[in-house]
Amino acid sequence: MEAASEEKLASVSDLVTVFENSRAPGAGPGAHTLEHHHPGCRSPGPEGPGEKPGAGEPPGSGTRTVSRRYLSSLKNKLSSGAWRKPCQPSSCSEPGTQEPEKRIVQELLETEQAYVARLHLLDQVFFQELLEEARGSKAFPEDVVRLIFSNLSSIYQFHAQFFLPELQRRLDDWSATPRIGDVIQKLAPFLKMYSEYVKNFERAAELLATWTDKSPRFQEVLTRIQSSEASGSLTLQHHMLEPVQRIPRYELLLKEYVQKLPAQAPDRADAQKALDLIFSAAQHSNAAIKEMERLQELWEVYQRLGLEDDIVDPSNALLRQGPLLKISFRRRDPTERYLFLFNNMLLCCVPRVIQVGAQFQVRTRIDVAGMKVRELTDAEFPHSFLVSGKQRSLQLQARSQEEMLSWMQACQAAIDQIEKRNETFKAAVQGPEGAAQRQEVVCARCSDYRAELKYDGNRPNRVCLHCYTFLTGHVLPADREDRRRGILETGSSAAAERSLVCGFLQLGGEKWGKSGPRGWCVIPRDDPLVLYVYAAPQDIRAHTSIPLLGYQVTAGPQGDPRAFQLQQSGLLYTFRADSEELRGRWVRAIERAAGGWSPGDPADGDLSD
Repeated sequence: MEAASEEKLASVSDLVTVFENSRAPGAGPGAHTLEHHHPGCRSPGPEGPGEKPGAGEPPGSGTRTVSRRYLSSLKNKLSSGAWRKPCQPSSCSEPGTQEPEKRIVQELLETEQAYVARLHLLDQVFFQELLEEARGSKAFPEDVVRLIFSNLSSIYQFHAQFFLPELQRRLDDWSATPRIGDVIQKLAPFLKMYSEYVKNFERAAELLATWTDKSPRFQEVLTRIQSSEASGSLTLQHHMLEPVQRIPRYELLLKEYVQKLPAQAPDRADAQKALDLIFSAAQHSNAAIKEMERLQELWEVYQRLGLEDDIVDPSNALLRQGPLLKISFRRRDPTERYLFLFNNMLLCCVPRVIQVGAQFQVRTRIDVAGMKVRELTDAEFPHSFLVSGKQRSLQLQARSQEEMLSWMQACQAAIDQIEKRNETFKAAVQGPEGAAQRQEVVCARCSDYRAELKYDGNRPNRVCLHCYTFLTGHVLPADREDRRRGILETGSSAAAERSLVCGFLQLGGEKWGKSGPRGWCVIPRDDPLVLYVYAAPQDIRAHTSIPLLGYQVTAGPQGDPRAFQLQQSGLLYTFRADSEELRGRWVRAIERAAGGWSPGDPADGDLSD
């Protein structure tokens, strides 16, 4: 076992060495390749289905780019869970030669080694070399590089310094400690890092494309690294998809692990809880990719319309578009128009004569709220229908009966959705006597309660606790409420009792402004690598959580002896303690947490000691 474990540790070191060698002059073709997989299994790489090199094309002949088709494929994979190809019977271990749950942990470890190696390529090669070039040549801003890579350094350091070594230790000591559920659970406070990374991905891709075209020096650095054997002839954008894909892979492996565990296995409860946490994160990644696709499609439509201020709204949804004929009593023949139907408005447009930038000019806008649609009976203009609204009315003609019915159904569906939404919200804000009551706003990340909403086709949607009780009639049991509590919902008073360090700090920096509010800050003993910030000690939900791994602690602005700052990539937080002694305690605590230290048991003492 020890020899095998040393070989596994050496394998990830070899992968990292490949990246380092590829940066050195004279790195030859004898270097190792990037991939490192479980024998007999095919680990899904960054390339999507059908996006392989052309026939007869050598692997290193050129870099491959990310297409919208691949993003769609990735979304479908996340939805279906079809991430990992099953082992072939001829190449997998013989039944009975190894515990099935241990084999899955072995595969988890090996895929984690390959993942850390790719994170090393992103953070220590792409990011660092672009940053060095920006500092040296001033050909492009350092901030652009930091924005492209977002919080990737935190993700890399967490997996390289904490998660991978922990997995390795568990596998080495499997006979004495046959469990990984508690290790996976330690990922929970760091799931927010992935949320931020996924949300930033589209913006990063846009910046990457812009500066590749704008700066020859930027492009030179990318081309040199992308053409190396370590990069596998894949673009930076391909490699940047790795963190987006990783959480669904954890979910698949952990689900198989739970299924293979005996009913009375000591790790069963921890493993099931870990699976629930990973499942939640995988759903968020899937939703983020869907949102990326929606925004990309919406942005392309807005560009075709000329990016007019009163039209561009990221919350809109495009329902239908296409050509129709507009009937006018002032003209004998109908005129060609192009229509865009959104969830809140219908736009009737004409093509621009000179198509520089925008393709269409908006002639008529009709709000869906208050809109009506009906079929017309006109022998001269068959397949025609009327759309009337607050602004004006349009008499439109389709090319066939089917097309006319399709447009009318789409318009009516938009009208019904608006009306049902208004009815639902009107009912939700009425008290028992019909009096309006103040309701709290809920977003996708701050509630786990779901209820069917009429305006959305009776599909389950996230709602606040008050609306959940009102719409479903169910009162959530206290034990379930505690169990479904989010990672930000660690009560500050309870956290303070079992904290390593806590107290008020003055908040500042880009997030809170130069003279921000005071916050009750806590580093809990059960989450020793995360700083939670509450508005007050009695609050249940933290408004900010900061995973501390990899952050640099620096002196405060203007030499303030009671202030200090946390900095990593493009993120900057400023804090000010009530005294220099308290500042010292906080700095020592955060520096130890940033280095990955955590207490083994209560006897380890206060983190700030």
